[in-house]
Amino acid sequence: MSDHPTHLRIHQFAGLRAGPRLLVSAAVHGNEVCGVAAIQRLVAELDSGALRLLRGTLSLIPIVNPLAHALGRREGERNLNRNLRPAVIAQDFEDRIAGPLCRWLADHEVLLDLHSFQGQGQPFAMLGPRNNSGELEPFAHELAEARLAACVGTGRIVEGWLSTYALGLQRRAARTGDGTRRATLQQDPHYGVGTTEYMRSQGGYGITLECGQHEDPAAPEFAYRAILRTLVLLGMVEPGVVAPRPAEPPELLQLYEVIDREHEGDRFERAWVSFDAVRKGQQIGSRHDGTPVLAPDDGRIVFPAANAQPGSEWFYLARASERRLG
Repeated sequence: MSDHPTHLRIHQFAGLRAGPRLLVSAAVHGNEVCGVAAIQRLVAELDSGALRLLRGTLSLIPIVNPLAHALGRREGERNLNRNLRPAVIAQDFEDRIAGPLCRWLADHEVLLDLHSFQGQGQPFAMLGPRNNSGELEPFAHELAEARLAACVGTGRIVEGWLSTYALGLQRRAARTGDGTRRATLQQDPHYGVGTTEYMRSQGGYGITLECGQHEDPAAPEFAYRAILRTLVLLGMVEPGVVAPRPAEPPELLQLYEVIDREHEGDRFERAWVSFDAVRKGQQIGSRHDGTPVLAPDDGRIVFPAANAQPGSEWFYLARASERRLG
């Protein structure tokens, strides 16, 4: 439509010495704005000389989805952080963003994607797979990505997103959709691919960093310090520009199950918050016909979405991971 944004603003700083190619992005979801403020602050410091880039290339996209951002909501016409790939024929605004965004991702080695979340809670990072040569998400930068996740300052790291989502897709494929584009996308095997997954598919690595609740006044500061810590880790700025992360290692959790909301009558037993503990057999919610939804094992509930659209993710389950961050 003619009133939709027609460009993305991208800031790029090229060091005079060779080094890593880092992309920092924010507002992939338009109402997640802590990263916008953090990037704007960083740009001002680089422009003024208060912060000096020593080597490498730093690219910053403060508002990846300008339509969703202008509307003050998560999506413009659909979720940009699902089904991310260059579209053969663009069918919505997010398809039009995907073309240049995917080119920028492919042109960089490292991604720090800044997000926030709806419920209360502390910041956490999303980590990718172990090194593997499988078909789902082949990867060869496990150690480098783990170091990135460990450096940004969170007390919790979550792994296993795409492999867990693939299990949900298998169940979803057995259901008949309503024929809408949303339903078609949700049943697409590519549906779980967002910015970090696409980055890995192009030979790079990166993390999704959830910097806090949407309106938490501490979230922009956390996002800003995470960018600085990433730059220090990669040797792109002087080490003394930011305090080191706490010495205590972060908690590491493994997603292992995703449950869809199947009907508008599906209800949670209570108002869950991400990382609330659940016990094996504990009732998490009820289906519209009264069938209880029980926890299959001890662990944590993650990303509970009480108002999820029927046919989409209702909540995830996680347990302690045996992985070591190095």
